[in-house]
Amino acid sequence: MKSYKNIILLCLTVLITVSCFKDNDDNFASSTSIKNFVYRGMNAFYLYKPDVPELADDRFATVPELEEFHSIYDTPEAFFESLVFDRSLTDRFSVIVSDYIALEQLFAGTTLNNGMEFGLVGETGSASNVWGYVRYVLPNSSASTQGVARGMIFNQIDGIQLTRDNFSVLLGQDSYTIGLADLNAGVATNNGMTITLDKTSLTENPVFRTAIIDQGSQKIGYLMYNSFTSNFDEQLNDAFGTLQAAGVTHLVLDLRYNGGGSVNTSIILGSLIAGQPTTDVFSTEEWNPDVQEFFENNQPDRLTNFFKTTTNAGTPLNTLGLSKVHVITTGSSASASELVIAALEPYVDVIQVGDDTAGKFQASITLYDSSDFGRSGANPAHRYALQPLVLKSINSAGFTDYFNGLAPDIALREDFENLGVLGDINEPLLAACLQDIMANGRPSFNKSSIQYDELSGSMELKPFSQEMYVAPLD
Repeated sequence: MKSYKNIILLCLTVLITVSCFKDNDDNFASSTSIKNFVYRGMNAFYLYKPDVPELADDRFATVPELEEFHSIYDTPEAFFESLVFDRSLTDRFSVIVSDYIALEQLFAGTTLNNGMEFGLVGETGSASNVWGYVRYVLPNSSASTQGVARGMIFNQIDGIQLTRDNFSVLLGQDSYTIGLADLNAGVATNNGMTITLDKTSLTENPVFRTAIIDQGSQKIGYLMYNSFTSNFDEQLNDAFGTLQAAGVTHLVLDLRYNGGGSVNTSIILGSLIAGQPTTDVFSTEEWNPDVQEFFENNQPDRLTNFFKTTTNAGTPLNTLGLSKVHVITTGSSASASELVIAALEPYVDVIQVGDDTAGKFQASITLYDSSDFGRSGANPAHRYALQPLVLKSINSAGFTDYFNGLAPDIALREDFENLGVLGDINEPLLAACLQDIMANGRPSFNKSSIQYDELSGSMELKPFSQEMYVAPLD
């Protein structure tokens, strides 16, 4: 793990400014002291610092001047939002949290979850109604116990019609009852059947499905991977061990619902696929000008990520050494998923199948209220933490800034009236990959005539669902 400890030297060079003052350790942190921490963290690390005039090092001459400025904001959250640049496009992802314990659990793969992962779609012909479809079900969950299955349609929660205005509240409850529906031409009609689901603390293994598909003389590996969760890097490596032992010569990597996660894990996954030497560049990083200059002068190697041959635990990677890989994507494929695709492009023939990805090439870091922003020594008077964008990733060919996502080579959206079984050779998106592999060309596919308006989903409704993050400061 690369250390960021020395970045605090940036603050030591500007002690005459208020960007590096230290908050008091009150028994209960005041809103003022938390806002001071917010400013200190954003001033030091925020990627778009040059675009926010209030973050300039000479903007405030004294601490009282800063505090007078942020006193107009009622909460630390409101003050944080005032420092974020261009929410409409450039930065859709920086966040502040009031409980970093929950944040840490989320990054470890543990959430309050009923096990039903779903998407939400605007009903055809309606300006307000919404219906949901089940993407997949987590094992050992309320949903699995209650028989929820991929492809089920629901349009009511506790007897209330889902709408664009209420779905976040209704689906945010710890317990609710879904009303099942039948789907026809984009219109969901309630059928009177219901299922009650309860959320519990659930840890998800992101290695959801691994399979070996025999197609004539070809052995094709299939891996559905749903989150770049570093706690499961060994399981990811084991899955590739299974593929390697089977002698697969092609791989279909299913990232259709993968919203991202650890940059380090994305490097491991890319290395497992390509098997490039550790002298080859996976990606480079660009931080704000202050941090960038510090790294260039003091730790230049910190700005370059190379391919790996082992996990962080030292386990040799079960690399496949492929020259071509098929990757399934949708609009829910984001950040670290996109990084794998972009980083492999200069080395591997990446055939992207599905829909445009989300468009997130930036990574964040967790900043705690401590002298060096690390977890150790965090102010015990509160649990606020920042998760701001701090860097953008660039592949070895200089490609970055894909705000509109990565476009597929084979465009084929999911048909919610014919979702198929994940990992089954007849599931439409996997079938498209297999046809392309066997034909070694670009076959045509039957596409749904319905243009669905997909709005959100269970992953998107979770905090940080599309985050890409680097290791914390400790």
